[in-house]
Amino acid sequence: MSEATESAKEETAKDATQDEAGAAPPVDPDNDPVKKRYEMTFGFVIALFAAVLALNELAAGKYGDDELQLNTEKTSAYLWYQSKGIKSTLVEGQRDLLRALVEGGAVGGDKAPVLQKQAAALDQRIARYEKEKDEILRGSEAVGKDNWRQEVDGELGKVVGVKSIEGKLERLGRAGDRFDLATLFLQLGLVLGAIGILMSQEKMKRLFLGGLAAMGIAGTVCSSLALHMAGLF
Repeated sequence: MSEATESAKEETAKDATQDEAGAAPPVDPDNDPVKKRYEMTFGFVIALFAAVLALNELAAGKYGDDELQLNTEKTSAYLWYQSKGIKSTLVEGQRDLLRALVEGGAVGGDKAPVLQKQAAALDQRIARYEKEKDEILRGSEAVGKDNWRQEVDGELGKVVGVKSIEGKLERLGRAGDRFDLATLFLQLGLVLGAIGILMSQEKMKRLFLGGLAAMGIAGTVCSSLALHMAGLF
């Protein structure tokens, strides 16, 4: 009876040894190939979209400075336009006064032709001021070479119109909104990527990797649209 018992114990021990030999060794978390693959993927994608974010911030700052400069130019152009309007109004007052003197008989008949000639000269000045105002408002290119009156740095035909400046400002304003949206998407993507690296379950890693890719692509598209609106391409 004891021999049978010992034989059974030996067989059980033998089977246990075989089971231990056939079982897969436990996986070291630090050497898990799946984890390493995801870490490499996350690292590459995060680095890629971080570079896009840096370029987006650089472009946003550059075009933001351009917008400030255009605002300054717009203010100067409007002041220039108003100064021409004030001059035109003053000359109109002088012309109307001369005509009133002539028509009212306040001057002698021999002086009336002289005053009428002066009034005609003032009409020409008023017409010149109106053309100058139109060139400031619309720009030299829009009014045509025959209507160039204003000099910029000693040359005619270089006036950038207020309307043109306003159009550029509107485009840069829309581009700035797209740059901000791109920054938001890219930063959210980087946050999702950082969380995804910390996840231990493969399913969660895939989920956060997908979120990282989606936010990064959305941010890249918004940044590209902003550059297009700003006139880069």
